[in-house]
Amino acid sequence: AKATSTIACEAFSRHLRQGIGRKTRGLNLKIRYLSTKAAFPKSSARIESTDVPCIVQMQHMLARYKDRPGGVASLAQGIVHWGPPEEAMEAAQKAISDSTMNLYGPVDGSPELKQAIQDKLESENNIRNSKVMVTMGANQAYTNLVIALVDSGDPTILFKPYYFNHHMCLQMTGGAHNVILGGVTPDSLMPDSKWLEKTLESKLAAGSPVKMVTIVNPCNPTGVLIPGEKLREISDICERFGTWLVVDNTYEHFTYPEITGKDNAMHECVEGDNVVNIFSFSKAYGLMGWRIGYIAFPENLVEPLVKVQDTIPICPNILAQKVALGALKAGRGWVEQKVSSLVANQKYMLEALSPLQEFGQIWGGSGAIYLMAPLPPSHQDDFKVVQWLAGEHGVAVIPGSACGKSGMIRVCYANLLPGRFESAVDSLARGLKELSG
Repeated sequence: AKATSTIACEAFSRHLRQGIGRKTRGLNLKIRYLSTKAAFPKSSARIESTDVPCIVQMQHMLARYKDRPGGVASLAQGIVHWGPPEEAMEAAQKAISDSTMNLYGPVDGSPELKQAIQDKLESENNIRNSKVMVTMGANQAYTNLVIALVDSGDPTILFKPYYFNHHMCLQMTGGAHNVILGGVTPDSLMPDSKWLEKTLESKLAAGSPVKMVTIVNPCNPTGVLIPGEKLREISDICERFGTWLVVDNTYEHFTYPEITGKDNAMHECVEGDNVVNIFSFSKAYGLMGWRIGYIAFPENLVEPLVKVQDTIPICPNILAQKVALGALKAGRGWVEQKVSSLVANQKYMLEALSPLQEFGQIWGGSGAIYLMAPLPPSHQDDFKVVQWLAGEHGVAVIPGSACGKSGMIRVCYANLLPGRFESAVDSLARGLKELSG
């Protein structure tokens, strides 16, 4: 009996140890699982290397100062103070009850809008042999092109100061380390074509040819118009080295011959087998929130661009296309009348920036809706200056660092209504005088 009892106790002990062991192993596995689960997956290296959007930063800053007496007036974001033409809004009202607005449309845009765009391209831009794709704004158009034309290891070129969203697009598609930043010539503030030619030649000789060059005409952020002769020179250089040239014409309507005094101070386009043009309805027609733009491109890019378009938006917004069609019916004359009202704004802004002239050249005036100005040597941290202007003087501007040009600020002279605009610029002038003193 005693032997039987001993055997039973030993068996129970083994069973207990095995049970505890199994539970311990299970607990260890659970702890390891919980530990693994707690380490939240990171976002992609591509997006980690992408700059923080400066416009979003400006919006957050404005929100922080919302209780400031008088608030903060924005001379930062590049928008216009006018709304769409009546023809555009009438088209929206007519279409809103149409059940076809709820359906998918053609991947590259409605035939009616594409035809109207083709007619506009031929009559206004001298673009006659390009295909058209309608997109959800010019930024989506650029993203389509980067995905369709550039691999992550391909060198690309932007010119400093650059449009920050172009830089961000190249970063987030994996090309952050392959962006080559060119400069502008000191006298003209236009892309340095001699530097471009040497760079394309040297990269080709090294076995790493540049795949794409991007320019904005007129330029965001410098406000400089690139004349047709210079544009054709850049296009010819890119063609010679087998490089894509992407021209963002978002501000095509914003030129100021009244100020520059030049008879040829008008926007021009180039077209070719290696040239892609981007356009937007946002600025000229006051359709920022409708998100509608388009690409004019060589026929051999139809299939690549359709692949991208079908994957991202599937098709452009149907209602927005109706609105864009209505805007085109209002015509260029409607836009030119609106743009002409900005001449006085630009002069008023230049006067406010005059204290900064002793520190360098004020950039812009021939195109777009921006001016750039240098900061005093003692205040080269442009982000701090921007924060100080908002907190102390109630006005927001863009730091030049966001465009690859530190020690400067970018101002917009189109985004506030009369009265509010002059008040904001007066606040800016007071701040800059204090800064320069």
